Amino acid sequence: MKKLPPLRAVQAFEAFGRHGSVRATANELGVTSGAVSQQIRRIEETLGVRLLERHGKNISLTPWGQIYHVRVSQAFDHLREAQAELQALRAESNLVVSCLPSLASKWLGPQLFDWQMKTGAHVRLVGTGAEPQGGDEPVDFRISYGDRVKAFEHFAELFTDWVVPACSPAFLAANPVGQPSDILRRTLLGIEWDSGYQQPPSWKDWAESINEPPPNAPRDLRFSISSAAIDAAVNGRGFVLAQLSMVRDDLMAGRLVAPYDLRLKLAQTYFLAWELSALDKPLGAELRAWIVKISRRQAALDSEPLPVGPPTASFGSDRRII
Repeated sequence: MKKLPPLRAVQAFEAFGRHGSVRATANELGVTSGAVSQQIRRIEETLGVRLLERHGKNISLTPWGQIYHVRVSQAFDHLREAQAELQALRAESNLVVSCLPSLASKWLGPQLFDWQMKTGAHVRLVGTGAEPQGGDEPVDFRISYGDRVKAFEHFAELFTDWVVPACSPAFLAANPVGQPSDILRRTLLGIEWDSGYQQPPSWKDWAESINEPPPNAPRDLRFSISSAAIDAAVNGRGFVLAQLSMVRDDLMAGRLVAPYDLRLKLAQTYFLAWELSALDKPLGAELRAWIVKISRRQAALDSEPLPVGPPTASFGSDRRII
């Protein structure tokens, strides 16, 4: 197979065939007229035929040049079509974020809606505990927990959450507590994640942290999804060991109350993983930076004491309450 002419030279010849002018070709390519002439001579040397002929001050394609230009033009038309199609698909592509269900509904989702409205981005949020697999729907970003992030090539640490006992104001009014240990004698809502994850702190762990015996198991109603347990607490079903990232809005709005700021830290950290191709999509890099930013803000909020409300007789004047 004979050697092909340099692509830059073919590009100059194709542009000349469209414009019929060396100067116009040079303007399109951002080079000098001499550079255009030099590139076309390189093609002629490679092909062994004359492609251009001069008539006084005018330059035109030879019969060989006309035949060659038809084929070259078709090839460049295909290249332009391929580029236009790729750019259109890239512009229309949604950013797909996969996230643990409770974190999606209680933490990321509400904030992501505001970010979409501000940026005009198209984002699809998928709440699932399963890590993305090769045959699944392509995922650009994945927020995961603990060791599972090691399956990804590109990832960054987000934040490590805390849990704190919380219940609805109505439940607390009907079941007042005078000291932290009283919580263990109320209806408790437990959370047990899938076996693939290291479990969150349990009521047994919390009891040990305040030097109390573990609660009675029959009073512990268990949920496999954190958001379901939190919703049950909001609806007055009992106390839940709630993650601060998921209930801060409920605490601030008064839908939940935390009688005591006695918290436990989760054993592992949340991570953000991503595909490199996601960063080439419109607003892909911006979305990654935004998720990292709100995670740092969450970590800062978690390091602060929970808001303190006025003391009441039920709690005692020396207790921190909300």
